[in-house]
Formats: sequence, structure tokens, C-alpha cells
Amino acid sequence: MKRDLKVFQDFHQERLAQGQKVGVINLGCSRNLVDSQAILGRLKKNGHRIVDIGKADVAIVNTCSFIDEAKQESIDTICDLLELKKQGKLKKVIVSGCLAQRYGKELAQEFKELDAIIGTPAFAKDEIPEHYSLTPPHFAYVKICESCYNRCSFCAIPKIKGKFRSRTIESVLAEIVKLDRQGVKEINLIGQDITAYGMDLYHEFRLAKLLKEMTKVIQNIQWIRLLYAFPAHVTDELVEIIGQETKICNYIDMPLQHISDPILKAMNRNITTAQTRALVKKIRSRIPRGSLRTTFIVGLPGETEENFEELLEFVKTARFEKMGVFVYSQEEGTDAFSMSNQVKEAVKKQRRDILMKEQQRISSEVQKRFIGRTLKVIIEEGKVIIEEGKALTEEAQKGEEYTFIGRTEYDAPDVDGVIYVHSSKKMNPGDFVDVQVTDTLEYDMVAVAK
Repeated sequence: MKRDLKVFQDFHQERLAQGQKVGVINLGCSRNLVDSQAILGRLKKNGHRIVDIGKADVAIVNTCSFIDEAKQESIDTICDLLELKKQGKLKKVIVSGCLAQRYGKELAQEFKELDAIIGTPAFAKDEIPEHYSLTPPHFAYVKICESCYNRCSFCAIPKIKGKFRSRTIESVLAEIVKLDRQGVKEINLIGQDITAYGMDLYHEFRLAKLLKEMTKVIQNIQWIRLLYAFPAHVTDELVEIIGQETKICNYIDMPLQHISDPILKAMNRNITTAQTRALVKKIRSRIPRGSLRTTFIVGLPGETEENFEELLEFVKTARFEKMGVFVYSQEEGTDAFSMSNQVKEAVKKQRRDILMKEQQRISSEVQKRFIGRTLKVIIEEGKVIIEEGKALTEEAQKGEEYTFIGRTEYDAPDVDGVIYVHSSKKMNPGDFVDVQVTDTLEYDMVAVAK
């Protein structure tokens, strides 16, 4: 399967009539969203109109195949689009992304009605992407690397995406400056392992250096967020700059995946129990008001009840601000696929539920520490919203009381909680406002604008 944005240009020239209306359905993570933006940017440059999928002549579905649930969602979406094509509501259906990259031949055999199956688009190391934005104008995702530097036994991403590749510092900075001049307020640096940024080009970890250079060139951007940190590649220099630089959010998304040494080794995480505990302690010490988001995988082949109990105890003591739990998915082409001692599905789900129940309790307690604090919030929805199923009163709509949805620096777009801000003044998306927290929910907060 080809992995090149030029494929989309070739397809446009050979099989798409000039000026057709194109829509995209993006599935999966924010990295996929960046790919979708690049695809649409290329098509718009070639003269096509970008529209909502309901108004499109041509539908592109950018698929995900990370776990079984993602594969099924991708297949279901393809079936839905092909049904619309059968009804004459679409002229062409194109499949791109991870599922196409991984199972291109199988898709071609199963869905002969597809007009094109194109893999995951790649970027040149010195390329400045020309995106069609799919995010609100006040924030943007910037992908600084592709694939993963590590090869975890449970993960198929290196098999799908190929070798780890970084963009040059110059190309990233050029994109940042462009977004800054457009008025973007928040940048989310993304990659499967952004902490390995630079290892392929510069033969050393360069993320801290990139961040330092970014802070020198931005004017409008007030928040820089890091998604995602591979624990074995988190350097002292990186922790230090996150703690010291005010424009870098005190937020680290660092998937730990497990804590038990036998499982970490089986996962090929290149980090030990002791090193993981020391890293968490270091982050807590140097970023005292920081927020740690992590994920864990339960049910890797060979995970014993003892291994799980060690993980559960770690969750109880580490008290992560944000945490997700995945049930191990047996992925073809990975080292873990053929491991013996596969854990029963019912046991995996039970362990996930136990961890999430504990995290719900922790999250509720952790949230309460914000009550009475003043926080800086970025407004996401600058409009009156419905409260408890009832529209706000006429007096409130006239300006006496509004409720807005915002995010703190501790909340990444689309994955974390929100903060409901009560204000007597109207605010717009992208506005920053200081608020005082008055109440907390399990994952969200309530506040009053100051």
C-alpha cells in the first residue's frame, strides 16, 4: 500500500472531476485528524470543494485499526458509505488510513465497490503541511513525528506506519509561526512518541530543544500541550522545561501501560517498575501543580492475578488525575499475538472494570482540590447552553447570566473533562478567562468568571 500524499494528487488528476465536493469522516486519534487535514488541504489546493459529508459527491473515510473495536467501527463506516453510494447519494467512496494501510488487499476483495484504497499519508522531514483545518480556529494539532521509536509487543503501529520519522526543527517552527500568525491560541504537539523526537535526524532526544525554540517565536499562542510521552524517553531536561516555562501546559499524557516488571518486560517497554515509580515521583516533585494522564493495558498474555494486584495498588497510590484502561487486544503481526497464556476475555474485562471503578473514586477526590482555586480557562463554546434540560431564562439570555464550556490547561481537547463557566458577560471561543472553581463533578468542574 502506498504511503504518500502525492497519491491523493494522482487520484485527483486521474479519477476525480475538477471541482467535486469532497467530505471526510475521520476515525481514531488526533494523529489521524492531522492526516485528514493534510488530505483535504491537498484536495482543496487541486480545486475541489470541501464540504460536510452529507453534502459530498466524494466521501473519504480515514480509518483506524489500532484495536478490534476501531477496526469494526471503520468497517461499519465503509458499509454505511457504500450504501449511500448504492442509493446514488455519493459518487465515490475512498478509504485511507491505518486499516487501508494494513488490510488493503483484503478491503479490495471484500468491497469491490470502493473507488480507491489509499494508505497512511506520509510527510517529508522538511515539509510544512498545507492543512484544511478540522479543528476550531483557537487550537491546532501539530504532528512532529510519525510512527513509534519503540516496538512494544502488543502494538502494530510500527508495522503499519513504518520506521520512526521526525520532522526537522525548522519545518515545525515554520508551521508554528504560521499558526501563531493566524491567531491560534493553543498548540497540541502530537505523535505516537514525541519524546523520541529527533532521534532519527539528530541522534539525540530533541523535544526539549524544540520547545525552547517554540517559546521564542510565538506571540498569540499561550498554551503548548504535549501528546504523547513514552516514559522510557522522558528526560530530566524535558521535565524541567515543562515545570518552568509558563506557556507549556503542566500536563503530561504518558501511557505507562503497566507497573509489574514481568509484564513491562513482556510488553518490551524498556523501563522497569523502579524506574517508572521514580519517574512519576520526579514529575510530581518538579511539576507540583501538574496533571498526569496515563493509560494501562490489562490482560496481556501471562498477566497473573499478582501482576494485576500490583497494578491496582500502584493506581491507588499514584492517584493519577486522568486515567484510561484498555483490554488487551490480540493484534496480528505483533510479538504478543502468539504468546502463550492468553488471558480469558471475561477476566480482562473484570480487571478493567476494577481499575476504572477505583479511578472514578480517585478522580472525584482529586477534583475537589480545585474548589476555591482560580484557574485560567480557554472558552470552547461561546454560547448559552442548556442547563438541566431547561433553557436559560430570558433575563439570563439578555446577559444577566450565561454558561459557557471551557477547558483548563489540565484538559486536552476531546479526551478530558470540561469546565462550565457562569458569567454575566458574553465570551467567544478562544477567549481566555480567569475563573474561580465553585464545584466539581467526577471529571468536570463548575466555575464563576472573575
